[in-house]
Amino acid sequence: MSVMGIMMALAIQSLSPPPEPSAYPFAVGEKLSYTAKLGMLTLGSGTLEVAALDTVRGVESFRLRFRLKGKTMFYSLDDVLESWLGTSDLNSRRFVQDFVENDKATKRHYEIFPDSGFYREQGKDATRDTPSEPLDDASFFYFVRVTPLEVGKTYTYDRYFRKDKNPVTIEVLKREKMELPDGSKVQCLVLHPVIDTKGLFSKRSDTRIWLTDDARRLPVQIRTKFPFGTITLRLRDMVLPGTTASAMSR
Repeated sequence: MSVMGIMMALAIQSLSPPPEPSAYPFAVGEKLSYTAKLGMLTLGSGTLEVAALDTVRGVESFRLRFRLKGKTMFYSLDDVLESWLGTSDLNSRRFVQDFVENDKATKRHYEIFPDSGFYREQGKDATRDTPSEPLDDASFFYFVRVTPLEVGKTYTYDRYFRKDKNPVTIEVLKREKMELPDGSKVQCLVLHPVIDTKGLFSKRSDTRIWLTDDARRLPVQIRTKFPFGTITLRLRDMVLPGTTASAMSR
């Protein structure tokens, strides 16, 4: 291709509109509800939802919400992660952790500035470096839903919003058939994600995600280790925008 041709191709590419939110396999109003089990015992429940469209510093954003609530004889938790993810670029711009574990509350609020390359934690004056396309723990569930993945491969990304905690790795372990709440069975990709933090995707948590290997990319099951044992979240019912009715458990 000539130099002029290359320049024209680049110009056309730069003028291409960003993807519409409707192009994603999720939309506002999607709500996935899970039973949370500790071994064979029912611990509580979890939800993963695209709660609303919001605006962060002038940028239209999905507000994502992940909640895990449960109680045993020795341990209780009510953990909430919220993320504000740009609809046009899928970059994190705000991240909130609101944890209550054994009646001890911990809350962290981060403002993330992808264009400027830094983030700031509320209550602290210092700014810290962030990559140009940052993700947080909650938005990670949606990032894997739009990412091409192949069994047997390991993917590495420098996209976690705390730059010093990169890279993020995703190992695609295998395919496994799982049952959806409507009774249908579907092949799933079994993922092993790792982020060098103390959270849900830490090495110690040894998290697994079962993601439907179809256009919907639904997280059917999530398994992760906590100090008191391994919790398995299994999809119980789902509200999917654009369908005639929510798909409920039998």
